Amino acid sequence: MPTRQSRRAPGTLGERFAVLDPSTGEAFDEAPDQQPDVLDAVVGRACEAWRSWRAGPVARATALRAAADAVEGAGADLAPLLTREQGKPLAESYAEIARAAARLRYFAGLDTRPQPITDGRPVHSEIRWRSLGPVAAIVPWNFPLQLASAKFAPALAAGNTMVLKPSPFTPLATRLLGSVLSRALPEDVLTIVTGREPLGARLATHPGIRHVTFTGSIPTGQAVAEGAAASLARVTLELGGNDAAILLEDVEVERIADRLFWSAFRNCGQVCMAVKRVYAPARLYSQVVEALAQRAKTAVVGAGLDPGSQLGPVNNAPQLARVERYTAQALADGARAVAGGHRLDRPGYFFAPTILADVPSDSPVVTQEQFGPVLPVLPYRSLDEAVEAANDTGFGLGGSVWGTDLDRAEAVAGRLECGTAWINHHAELSLAQPFAGIKQSGVGVAGGLWGLYGNLRPFVVHRPQEA
Repeated sequence: MPTRQSRRAPGTLGERFAVLDPSTGEAFDEAPDQQPDVLDAVVGRACEAWRSWRAGPVARATALRAAADAVEGAGADLAPLLTREQGKPLAESYAEIARAAARLRYFAGLDTRPQPITDGRPVHSEIRWRSLGPVAAIVPWNFPLQLASAKFAPALAAGNTMVLKPSPFTPLATRLLGSVLSRALPEDVLTIVTGREPLGARLATHPGIRHVTFTGSIPTGQAVAEGAAASLARVTLELGGNDAAILLEDVEVERIADRLFWSAFRNCGQVCMAVKRVYAPARLYSQVVEALAQRAKTAVVGAGLDPGSQLGPVNNAPQLARVERYTAQALADGARAVAGGHRLDRPGYFFAPTILADVPSDSPVVTQEQFGPVLPVLPYRSLDEAVEAANDTGFGLGGSVWGTDLDRAEAVAGRLECGTAWINHHAELSLAQPFAGIKQSGVGVAGGLWGLYGNLRPFVVHRPQEA
């Protein structure tokens, strides 16, 4: 099992790739660059492990709870490594690890008892739930451990085994997490593979995989779905977001400004369901822009391991280039950078927290997902105009409405075309709730019982009723 190896992993033939620290832009470690030919053996072992793992729900729950304990106990090792390769402040890395442990415990406690079917026929019918087999997960670089756990916790609780591939930008903490989990899980129940493309593409198309769950960009998600279709594997896709926040006329700007700002800038804006557009009533527009700009100017930007840092760097050079490109295009289109608007003059991938005003509504920073520390603020003159603008996109992950009259805010939230709508906050998820996007933001459901059943298939048994 690759996660059990200290330096060499099966099938790598010695190939390795560098892992960069985004706060310096320099390599600080390396990871195995496993080739696609390793997957046949890995998936084969996952299939063998599945035969016993699926048979013992009580033993599974016990193992998952032990795994949660192991993750919590390894926080002091996992958190600094996660910050080093991802860039986020250390406190956020600890929070990510705590979330992973909590998710393991949550799914360990769910039950999938047989469900009787009552339909008036003289037959006793019962739905029983069966696992799928070996499943695959492909995880991005913004929340490597949290999103990994969002995939393996329900999959393993359902009785599946998993082969998980992290992003090549953030492979190290995930490999260490795999080693930590191996203390509690049977061998080959969860296997971590690391490498550059075409490893992910081959995993998504492997004929031995019965379910592919992916979080990432829309184009890559489309490619994953096409690849999985060859073997008719199930897919769950959590793709991009361009969440809008609509501020109502009765909003108290200073009261909500901190929450609104950090809903957009947490993890340096690298959150799929972050606020990525703000629509403010024309009467309050200048006040909203100034309140957000003041917070952007005073946010402490630095390396995640520095205790005072509130915002770390963008994770990688390609994403930094995207943020720069969208910002430059907005400024060329006539927008004003009320705060930031430029890369910081220091080593690493740092971009100044940026608030953009007077942005044309068709600028890419508004219509696309910038996924960085840049927030456009747009005025509106009628609420219908704001709702129409919020919905006028191919994305449909989340949205929020901010105001004093909660009934009115809820009515407006009900008009948003998205999977989750919040009132006076944003991007907060319970482990028990379903999480799903509409339009191009995703296929399938994660979270809660819905996430568990997404890793199961129904098996119906009919028998005559007793005389």
